[in-house]
Amino acid sequence: MAFEFPDNLHPDCAKVAWLLGTWRGNGHGDYPTIDGFTYGQELIFTHDGRPFFHYFARAWITDANGEKVRDAALETGFLRCRPEGRLELLLSHPTGFVEIWHGEAETAKFELATDAVVRTESAKEYTAGKRMYGLVESDLLYAFDMAAMGQELQPHLWARLQRV
Repeated sequence: MAFEFPDNLHPDCAKVAWLLGTWRGNGHGDYPTIDGFTYGQELIFTHDGRPFFHYFARAWITDANGEKVRDAALETGFLRCRPEGRLELLLSHPTGFVEIWHGEAETAKFELATDAVVRTESAKEYTAGKRMYGLVESDLLYAFDMAAMGQELQPHLWARLQRV
């Protein structure tokens, strides 16, 4: 599907404008404290002319045939685009986490690392994360490394999504 830059795109958002729209696809997850799994996911990035994107993501666990088994993660927030490709991401999760991320955008790729992770009293232990997003063959590829449950930062999720 062809992508066109919106007329009202804020100049600070130019390096990540390729994210705008809805993306869907499949991924894999693994971590020492859980069994490996597969999942489907949808990411939505919207823009209203100001120097940020609104972000919403939802995921669902899938079986060996790719069929939905149950709902999984939700997250929402704002990708704040700063001059010279600097990025700030604010995320909130219904599982009791709020995160602040910082990173740098290149032409079709960016990486983010947590600056702060705050959790509610009932949330599981999660202390740090690193995310990488890239545009590869017109698809959105991403990876999420996590430090949680006493484990060091290590791979947790990776997926390939297509624009819809």
